[in-house]
Amino acid sequence: MLSAVIRYLRCPYCGDSMARAGDSLRCGAGHTFDIARQGYVSLLPAGAKGGGGDTAAMVQARADFLAAGHFAGLAADLAQAAGAAAGSVAASGCVVDVGAGTGYYLAAVLDRLPQRAGLALDISKFALRKAARAHQRIGAAGCDSWRRLPVADSAAVLALNVFAPRDGAELRRILHPAGRLLVVTPAPDHLSEIIGPLGLLTVGQRKEERLAGKLGPYFELAGRHEHRVTLPLDHQAIGSVVAMGPSSWHGQTAAFAARIGKLPDPMPVTLAVTLSVFRPVSR
Repeated sequence: MLSAVIRYLRCPYCGDSMARAGDSLRCGAGHTFDIARQGYVSLLPAGAKGGGGDTAAMVQARADFLAAGHFAGLAADLAQAAGAAAGSVAASGCVVDVGAGTGYYLAAVLDRLPQRAGLALDISKFALRKAARAHQRIGAAGCDSWRRLPVADSAAVLALNVFAPRDGAELRRILHPAGRLLVVTPAPDHLSEIIGPLGLLTVGQRKEERLAGKLGPYFELAGRHEHRVTLPLDHQAIGSVVAMGPSSWHGQTAAFAARIGKLPDPMPVTLAVTLSVFRPVSR
């Protein structure tokens, strides 16, 4: 619920704290933000493009795929890592998921951390509608991850970043000095069996190097391991993978459907990702 995280939110205009006023959030300077009937609040400042992010079709495809349990093992792995990372942090604070999507991974983490609230941040209103209802302790807010996040300094005991853009400086600002950042990135052979036949976008070979470059001034690596399984995906599930990912922006639906129809049903597909844990560098 949004009420669980309001104390961690900050006005995108003046940086003041927020309080609920009926069906809105309002800061001390009087800036007001309406709460959508689905339970989330958009904290995008006026003039910012709020129509970006995943489309309704992309979000629904992701929700269907995740609901089928294909990435349940990854969610459990992330939750276990989050539990270990948060266990030594006695400070108050929430779990912030930057680029939270439907809230699937954040919900799994909160199940492991019953005393924490979760803040789901995303620019897609379609994702926020689902994230706001993904867990009773999730509050969802709309923002652009490349702008200053509408979150108080040091508010997060854990920050999550799963298959999402990341701004190292902002992640460091919102993370408690004793907190941890958990980042999930695809390995070069992630979904490799279907990338070629379907003409999907590939993962760069220097993904981890680029990740370290973006986070290096603000974080140091505390631990890293690979999560790798082979998933038997039928044609429907493969269609969801295509529809929920970045390749859906660049391809034709009919063309993808024709190519999927030529694949084995089901087909073994590799899920290969790297889960990295970072600690903040002292300021």
